[in-house]
Amino acid sequence: MVKRLTGSALRGAIAAICGVAFLLFGYDQGVLGAVLGLPSFRKEFNDPDRNLEGIIAAIYDIGCFVGAIVAFLTAERFGRKGSIKWGSWIMVVGTILQTTATEKVQIIISRIITGIGNGINTVNVPIWQAESFKSSNRGAMLVIQSALIALGFPVSTFMGLASSQAEPSSFSWRWPIAFQGFFLVIILAVLPFLPESPRWLVSHDRVEEATEVFARLEGATATVTDEKIIRERDLVIASVRHEREVGEISWAEVFTEGKNRNLSRVLLGAGPYMPYLFIEKAGRRKVTMLSAAGCSFCMVMISIMLKVNTLVSNWVFVAFTFLFFDIFSWGILPVSWMYASEIMPLRTRNKGVALGVGSHWLSNFVVVYVTPTAIDNLGFKLYIIWAVLNASFVPITYLFYPETARRSLEDMDEVFYQEKFGITKTRSPGSRKPGLVMEGAVEDYGSYEVEKVGTEEAKQP
Repeated sequence: MVKRLTGSALRGAIAAICGVAFLLFGYDQGVLGAVLGLPSFRKEFNDPDRNLEGIIAAIYDIGCFVGAIVAFLTAERFGRKGSIKWGSWIMVVGTILQTTATEKVQIIISRIITGIGNGINTVNVPIWQAESFKSSNRGAMLVIQSALIALGFPVSTFMGLASSQAEPSSFSWRWPIAFQGFFLVIILAVLPFLPESPRWLVSHDRVEEATEVFARLEGATATVTDEKIIRERDLVIASVRHEREVGEISWAEVFTEGKNRNLSRVLLGAGPYMPYLFIEKAGRRKVTMLSAAGCSFCMVMISIMLKVNTLVSNWVFVAFTFLFFDIFSWGILPVSWMYASEIMPLRTRNKGVALGVGSHWLSNFVVVYVTPTAIDNLGFKLYIIWAVLNASFVPITYLFYPETARRSLEDMDEVFYQEKFGITKTRSPGSRKPGLVMEGAVEDYGSYEVEKVGTEEAKQP
C-alpha cells in the first residue's frame, strides 16, 4: 500500500501527486481556449461576443484569486493535505457544473467555483512539496513540475482537437472540460495515504508525528532515534519556538518588515511568475534572469515578424512563439510557483504564499481579459510591452531576489535575518550546511525527547 512507502518511493509518490496537480493547473489554463471556438459551444451559449468571451475565460482567474484568499484564511487550520483535499472536491463540483452547463450564467459561475478550488490548491501544493523535500531535491522538482504545467496546456489542446471530431454534438466541448475530473480522481484517491507536511505538524505541536514523517522520508532503515532525523526535527522545532517567542501571528504581520522581513518576502514571492542539470548548480537567480532575457528577445522578434507580415515572417513568428514557451517553461514558470514557499518563514508561509499566488491569478485575469481587445487595438505593439516587462525582471531579480538553491527552508530565515530591506547580497547557491542562526537556536533550546512532544514540559527550554 502507498501508506507503507518510505524513502525515495514515498518522496516519489508525493512528487507524483504534486505533479498531477501541476498538470491540472496547466490543463485548466488551456481547456476553455480549446473549446471556445467550437460551433457547438458557441451555439450552446448564443455566440458570445469578444467581451463575453473574455469574461468567460478570465473569470476563472478571479475564482483562483478568491481561492488563494480562502487558503490565506483557512489553510493553516486544515493543513497542507487537508486544504488540497477540500480544494480538489470544490474543483469536482465546479467541473460537474461546467460540463452540464446550458446557460451563460452557469458556465461563468461554474468556472468561478472551479477556480476557487484551483486557487486553494495552487497555494498548498507548492508548500506541501517544498516542506516535504530537502533543499538538494527542490530544484529537480521545480524542473519536473514546470514541465508538467507546460505539458498541461497542449494536452488540453489535444483533447479539444480530438473531441472536435464529434461536432456538432455538444460532447465535443463537454468532454475536454469533464476530463479535469480524471486528474482530480487520482489526487483524491492517493492523497489520504501520503503524510502531512512535517513542518506543519511541528508548528501544531504534533512533533512525534513529524519525526515519524522525517524518518519515512529518509528511508526504510531510518528510525525516529537516528541522529540525522533528530537533528532535522530539532532545527524545525527551534525555528518554530523562535517564531512563537514573538507571539501569535496576525494578518498585519505579513505586511510588516521587522526582523523576519516578512514584507520583503511577500513582495519577492508575488513578483516572478530551470533545466535539471543546472538549477541547483547555477541557482534560481541566474537561470531566471536568462529566461527573462530570452523571453524578452522572443517578444521583440514576434513583434517584428507581425509588423513585417509576410509568409516567411509568419513562420518565424510561429517559431519564436514556441521558443518563448520553451524558455518561459524552464525559467520563469517554475519560480512563480515555488519561490514564495522557499523564502517565507514557517510562521507566515501559508499567508505569504497565498498573497503571492493571489497576485499571480489577478495578473492572469488582467492579461486574459484585455488581450483580445489589446490585439485588436495595438496589434504588434502589444508584444513590445510584453518584451519590456520581461526584460525588467533581469535587473529586478539581480538586485532584490536572494538565492534559495541548496538552502533549507530554515536557512532562508537566516538570510533574511542578516539582510536589511532592499538589495540582496545572497546571490550564490548555498553550501548545504545548516544555518548559523538555526544552529544557535538548537543549542539554545536543546534537543527534545519525542515522548515529551506536545506537553508543557516539552515547551520549556
